[in-house]
Amino acid sequence: MNARKYAYKILLDIEQNQAFSNIAVNKALKGEEISPVDRRLIREIVYGVLENKIYLDFIISKLSKTKMNKMDMKVIIILRIGLYQIIFLDKIPAFAAVSESVNIMKKINPRAAGFVNGILRNYLRNKEKIQIPSLQENLEMHLSIQYSHPLWLVTKWLKEFGQDFTIKLLKANNETPKLSIRVNTLKTTREKLIKTLHAEGVEVDENTNVEECLYLDHVGNIEELKAYQDGLFQIQDESSMLVGLVLDPKDKEVIVDVCAAPGGKTTHIAQIMNNEGKIIARDIYPHKLNLIQQNAKKLGIKIIKVQEFDAQKIDTDLIQKADKVLVDAPCSGLGIIRRKPELKYNKTLDHIQQITKIQLDILKNASQYVKKDGILVYSTCTIEKEENIEVIKKFIESDEQFEIIDVNPYIPKKFRAEEKMLQLYPHIHNTDGFFICKLRKKS
Repeated sequence: MNARKYAYKILLDIEQNQAFSNIAVNKALKGEEISPVDRRLIREIVYGVLENKIYLDFIISKLSKTKMNKMDMKVIIILRIGLYQIIFLDKIPAFAAVSESVNIMKKINPRAAGFVNGILRNYLRNKEKIQIPSLQENLEMHLSIQYSHPLWLVTKWLKEFGQDFTIKLLKANNETPKLSIRVNTLKTTREKLIKTLHAEGVEVDENTNVEECLYLDHVGNIEELKAYQDGLFQIQDESSMLVGLVLDPKDKEVIVDVCAAPGGKTTHIAQIMNNEGKIIARDIYPHKLNLIQQNAKKLGIKIIKVQEFDAQKIDTDLIQKADKVLVDAPCSGLGIIRRKPELKYNKTLDHIQQITKIQLDILKNASQYVKKDGILVYSTCTIEKEENIEVIKKFIESDEQFEIIDVNPYIPKKFRAEEKMLQLYPHIHNTDGFFICKLRKKS
């Protein structure tokens, strides 16, 4: 099977099953004998199509007499793959992109092969004539199509952030982020891991802000690295590592992570605690709890106890039992679009409004587990104010026992700001969009 056929299968899985891109890619490629060059091409096509889907669909709609909603999704995906290669991948000749797309279509639905051939060749003949609305004609529509973000989201951001900020944010969301890992200091040191990775042919960028963070390049299949298999590091974005630093857990403490999956922050907390103390890691999905256990075992962590529990419910046995509690709340995920571009297409304003109620409920429940003088940390991987600062405001209004603690003393200088809470943006901080607030329960 060639790279484009793999890309097609992955994109179809994402469209039909609402699969996360990273999971769909890993599932399709796991155990397959694929060259590093083809692996890179597969990822390039998958993420390139997802990042530019609205733009590609706009072009298809201009070239086809058949309405998009009348087309078979399989045909649409093949057209997106072909157009993406022609428009964005200079290294692939246009005739090869057309030929490969038609060949794949012949195997899936021979009757549609002529249609695919016609649309792609029509683009090559008429590409200069296809124009999106200009900034002057329709600002929102121009940005929506140009950067492939839903119109409602572009309109929302323009209203909240202004034009210059929004354009920079949209651009950053379509850029490929570096692969960020966390050094497992329970098993190795930063310096030793760098040498180990170099020996495995991996390029390492040490220019990070969090001490235990490194960026990797030219990795290939990361799961095949011996350093990964030996648990010398964990994949985690630098912004996510800040949560553990802000929580500031100590040896021997009792920590509760109420929404722990997939466990990156949980294992980081255990690492900071030097594997001494107790962490109760909870989630509602057993398979995600199993993943936390597997990662903990590989990393050599022994203080995490996983429990299946719904954070929207109260556990009376835990009231005032925890030194520190982490609420890494379920959210819209609109801060990690550059890692999971499919997220921008399956969210709505209604979704954001609904999830804020869940976030507040979880925060209120989790706050009851905190001892007097204990710490409660709230975090999300989104940049939406409704899910962040507004949730904190509502919580503080409903519970005067808690006060906001300044996060700045706990984080690297690059991320410090005038506000006590932390809000990161991809185009400003070169990290995922992330929010962190630290609260103390008064004695």
